[in-house]
Amino acid sequence: MKTARTAASSWRAVFLGALFVLLVVATSAGEAQPDARIQFREVTQQAGIRFVHNNGAFGQKYLPETLGSGVAFIDYDNDGWPDIFLVNGMDWPGHQQKHTTPKLYHNNHDGTFTDVTHKAGLDIEMFGLGVAVGDFDNDGSDDLFLTALGQSRLFRNNGNGTFTDVTQKAGLKGVSEFSTAAAWVDYDRDGKLDLVVGNYVQWSQARDIYCTLDGKSKSYCTPESYQGTAVRLWHNRGDGTFEDATQKAGLGDPTSKTLGVAVLDYDQDGWPDLLFANDTQPNKLYRNNGNGTFSERGVIAGVAFSEDGVARAGMGVDAADYDRSGYPSILISNFANQMLALYHNEGKGLFVDAAPQSEVGRATLLTLGFACFFFDYDLDGWPDILVANGHIDPDIQRVQANVHYAESPHLFRNLSKGKFREVTAGLGKAFNTPRVARGAAYADIDNDGRSDLLISSNGGAAVLFRNEGGTNRSLRVKLTGSKSNRDGIGAVVRVTAGGESQSQVLRSGSSYLSANELVLTFGLGQNAKADAVEIHWPSGQVDGLTNVAAGQTISVTEMKGITSARPFGKK
Repeated sequence: MKTARTAASSWRAVFLGALFVLLVVATSAGEAQPDARIQFREVTQQAGIRFVHNNGAFGQKYLPETLGSGVAFIDYDNDGWPDIFLVNGMDWPGHQQKHTTPKLYHNNHDGTFTDVTHKAGLDIEMFGLGVAVGDFDNDGSDDLFLTALGQSRLFRNNGNGTFTDVTQKAGLKGVSEFSTAAAWVDYDRDGKLDLVVGNYVQWSQARDIYCTLDGKSKSYCTPESYQGTAVRLWHNRGDGTFEDATQKAGLGDPTSKTLGVAVLDYDQDGWPDLLFANDTQPNKLYRNNGNGTFSERGVIAGVAFSEDGVARAGMGVDAADYDRSGYPSILISNFANQMLALYHNEGKGLFVDAAPQSEVGRATLLTLGFACFFFDYDLDGWPDILVANGHIDPDIQRVQANVHYAESPHLFRNLSKGKFREVTAGLGKAFNTPRVARGAAYADIDNDGRSDLLISSNGGAAVLFRNEGGTNRSLRVKLTGSKSNRDGIGAVVRVTAGGESQSQVLRSGSSYLSANELVLTFGLGQNAKADAVEIHWPSGQVDGLTNVAAGQTISVTEMKGITSARPFGKK
């Protein structure tokens, strides 16, 4: 008989849990203290967001019920204000009680949103899980790819407020998988966005396995109960269709159980590499060989396992240069009793997990993380860490009393020099409320220069948080490619202000099943301007700007420079 992973926690994990709970870390002398004025205020109801996720659960404890769902910010009508897209599930065949669809909410520029799902042609019922946003046909309007249990779907943005399902026309029809995370990436740098899709396990209602937590009632099975499957890479032909390049590219390993996908250039050779967070299987890091193929380097690089050689339950994933070393480091959320992974990029293709010696590790040992990403919540120029938490089993406390089903998020403030401090409790009661969280994304919903947050709950309501307070300045950069893909995905932007430099990559994917806005926000601290902005486009083109004032969103077109600018606060 199969048993739940929660019942199989190792003695070492339990020992570490007891040890770390007793540890008290003194605040180092000279550390900059967090800005107490910053709060994440929940504005869900006043914004008009009325969304409750349907995971389809009706007592049978089917594995897909535990995973969803993703959220996304997409400026679908190109008005400069990020709109909201929420992925939804559906009832199981034979147990239909309600009709549920994904939801698209239009940003009204006044703090409110309007449900335009039907008008946009997106009220299609499916067991959706994840979402990726990108302009695959380079027509200037961002499109939507929805992953699902069964047939995933591609919706083309018509540029008039509506979408058309082009799954069949694009050559994606007939592929029925258990798809999770996805990302748009121009892996061959031909100026067209390709699509990489993570797949979980080989599961169906007919092949469902009976698992138990207490030897009596059914529980959700661990992924070890099912066979893994390969990810899928779709190469963009440039004529509106895609070809399956998975095997040709060297990504056909059938043992993966992927929940998170991140795109990064870990060796800084100019070619986008692929990272897959796998659940109970080794994480995979595929180096881009620059010729249409990839080579797997996860074990050699040190990101496949925990420090003690265990394949953890990889969920969400992200990458960023959090310490200004010039190399992107990796963040992966894991199961309870496993702690977050913070793989520091040492250069020369090697990573070391810094979490066990960090507050990031100690604080996350007993929580179950899903979405995770780097973002600069206080605009001091150093990327902070958000982790959205929530267990998969409502009965977990019967097995482990100090692990909860609903859990508060973690927000770790970057103190620089590789150190982080958790500041969740000081960011508002609503933000610190326990939830069964899954997807999460960030965007500046109100044009004030600060990144706001959207978090989904499994079987519950999505919540929207407005980032308020603080006095630091920022500069936002919106990219438009010409030789490169239209969104500028894959571009590296380096900003120098007050003698300090920071860099970000515009990327699709990361987090968990979700999509952040395709605009980069650079915290400038108290600096009134960026002395220099340098953009390295995927095409190889390099554009430079000087003396760019803070307090605005600039639109930069490849080879043309700034084509428009909008001050913060302007509607």
